[in-house]
Amino acid sequence: MVTAAPQSPGRRILVVEDDATVREVVARYLERDGHQVTTLDRGAQAAAVVARLDPDLIILDLMLPDISGVEVCRELRRTSPVPIIMVTALGEEADRVLGLEVGADDYVTKPFSPRELALRVASVLRRASTSAKPGPLVTDGDLVVDGPARTATWRGRVVPLTARELDLLAFLMTHPGQAFTREQLLDQVWGWSFGDHSTVTVHIKRLRRKVEVDPVQPTRIVTVWGTGYRYDREARP
Repeated sequence: MVTAAPQSPGRRILVVEDDATVREVVARYLERDGHQVTTLDRGAQAAAVVARLDPDLIILDLMLPDISGVEVCRELRRTSPVPIIMVTALGEEADRVLGLEVGADDYVTKPFSPRELALRVASVLRRASTSAKPGPLVTDGDLVVDGPARTATWRGRVVPLTARELDLLAFLMTHPGQAFTREQLLDQVWGWSFGDHSTVTVHIKRLRRKVEVDPVQPTRIVTVWGTGYRYDREARP
């Protein structure tokens, strides 16, 4: 079942949640903030609705009656960089991390206050809006991040990055040789003054899979033990 709210001047948000009460409360709070909300109660419909609606953000429940939110997220990430906030049950840490690994930008755990979710939505949308502004062209050998085009290429091929991954890579590349803690990266890239450090860890892991010859022994995005991460420019003869 698909329901859509009347047109409003806010952002287009898709809520995929099978619990009718949660779905209605979340929609009401988001509409109160001026957003246009479309709701779904099944995950199988999500890809088609996203293609038609072109939402600015998706709120996606992990536990859906037909297919899991992880599978929905994985499918969406094949074609869309739209920000995704995953909703998980308290204590499902492994599933939460898996959601981040397949491309979710953030998560909230149930039970949550609708206002907390609305504030998290505002934070993600604000960051996505900031990310849309052209940044510098950053190069390191065969790795190129084109800020104005919002693309990255490695060895002449386009690297499929989410908006958050692109922001993280661009930030690290523009500060080569400088170590950052996870807290600093959450602040500088996510714009959060607090948050789960595993969010950074998972995004670093995803980036290494995409821009390192050997993700297990990275030479670009390296771990600084006891601190966090550092970007090392490619060594040249």
